[in-house]
Parts: sequence; C-alpha cells; structure tokens
Amino acid sequence: MATRLRKSRRQRGTRYCGWGQIGQHRQSGSRGGVGQAGKHKHFWIRTVIEEPDHFGHPKSKSHHKINVKKWANLRDLDLLYFKNIKNQSTENQTLDLTTLGINKLLGGGQVTTKMTVKVEQISRRAVEKIKAIGGNVISNEHSSE
Repeated sequence: MATRLRKSRRQRGTRYCGWGQIGQHRQSGSRGGVGQAGKHKHFWIRTVIEEPDHFGHPKSKSHHKINVKKWANLRDLDLLYFKNIKNQSTENQTLDLTTLGINKLLGGGQVTTKMTVKVEQISRRAVEKIKAIGGNVISNEHSSE
C-alpha cells in the first residue's frame, strides 16, 4: 500500500490521531493506571478473582488462647452442690464442676457450704473464699487438700 494512502497519513492533522481523547496514547491513561491502581475501582473484578486477600490484614491471633466456654460464680455454688450431691449427710463432699460442663469458677459472691470443688480453672479470689470457710480446691492450677 502506498504511504500516502495509509491511515496515519490521513490522521496527521487531527488532534488525537485515532488514540482517543483520554491519555492521548502518551502515558498510562489508556491502560487504567500504573501498578496497583484501580483495584478498588475499575479493576475490582480482576482483584476479586486473582487476589482475593489483597485488601485487609490478617486476623490477630493470641499465642496463649484459653477458651472458657462455660463458667460459674461462687454465688451459684451452693445451689449446684445441693442439686448434684445426692448424699448431703456426710461432710465435705466433692462437687465436680467438669462433669456439669463448667470450665471455670469465678469469685463473685459468697459460698456458705464447706465442700471440695473440682474444676479445670479457678480464679484466685474463688480459691481464697473457699479456703476461708474450710473447703478445698482441686484444679489444674491449684491443688490443695
């Protein structure tokens, strides 16, 4: 084809020479930006498909996570004792809270019955209050008879 009939020769007097108004084929406007541009805007679908974890941050994880699912206070201990101990005539029977599904015993309230409490975890205040009335605690953290 002759040079004088080529498209570029016909477009020489026009402003954009067939490249359109945006960017004028000079910089990065014709490809939607440089680098990570447009990931939250016009390249969102590409971001979701190719890099779904691009935005946000990883969840913070505790190195020493102790999962306490169920707990009870000292104020509930007397009721649990009389409901679950069949023979109340003998002194100082053991109340096993782990069989009742209670993971931790907290020190809220007061306890009036002298008993031995068996539980996985127990707070320091609960231990003090149980020992103050003459009871005992059996747990992973504290063991006293």
